[in-house]
Amino acid sequence: MLRIAICAPSRSITAEDAARVVALAADFPGLDLQFHPQCFLEQGHFAGSDQARGDALVDCANDPAFDAVWFARGGYGAARVAEDAIARMDRTAENKTYLGYSDGGTLLGGLYARGIGRQVHAPMPTDIRRDGGDVAVRRTLAFLSGDMSGLEPGLDGRPVAAFNLMTLAMLCGTPLMPDLAGHVVLIEEVSEYLYAIDRLMFHVSAHLRGAAGLRLGRISQVPENDAPFGHDPEEIVRHWCARHRIPFLVGADIGHDIDNKIVPFGVAERGTGQ
Repeated sequence: MLRIAICAPSRSITAEDAARVVALAADFPGLDLQFHPQCFLEQGHFAGSDQARGDALVDCANDPAFDAVWFARGGYGAARVAEDAIARMDRTAENKTYLGYSDGGTLLGGLYARGIGRQVHAPMPTDIRRDGGDVAVRRTLAFLSGDMSGLEPGLDGRPVAAFNLMTLAMLCGTPLMPDLAGHVVLIEEVSEYLYAIDRLMFHVSAHLRGAAGLRLGRISQVPENDAPFGHDPEEIVRHWCARHRIPFLVGADIGHDIDNKIVPFGVAERGTGQ
């Protein structure tokens, strides 16, 4: 039996959504999901105070009863607790798999930088809210059960990492930023103006020198600016990759949607989810 602790380092999830995820998990008898009570706290934008969110994360990471830690939801908030929480993790935390995306990439990046556990860009419990979101949640549950069919299809044996572009930009220059030299980096974004995508790439590309390449996932729900920006997402990313001599590679099947595929950081092991 694989035991998975679920906490919310950013925003909260409802008890109703958690119950739906637990119901889906019944189809995976080798998994036992446990939602930390902190997942349901609300304090303004966040799933409880910084202290409560950090403590829950450390509780889950340091508890030897669990094999994996799954972030319940993105939003914003992980950056406020990540450094202190990671510093409090003990050797037990090194044996776990950590899963999430979006703002959860803050923690995935920080943990990867310190070599703590295994990091996986993967759908989260909150994806159950999307139309057809059970497909996304099942993809992560299947992965944890050892089914590798949900892996991003372009993984080719080279080290990889996957991030929301805004999240990666905020990591750059901080102690949480991993060394991505030699990595193929996959990026995606949601709800940002095209000029903001350009601004983010200006910053990120300067920190990815030495990367083996960059793959562009889906840039979705782009707001309409008062004047056309004049460049589409691929043109923007190609421009900044060329500027810093980063190979622009084939597209990536990741994004803020139900088709978001799974990307284990480092070199993907196709034989097991653990």
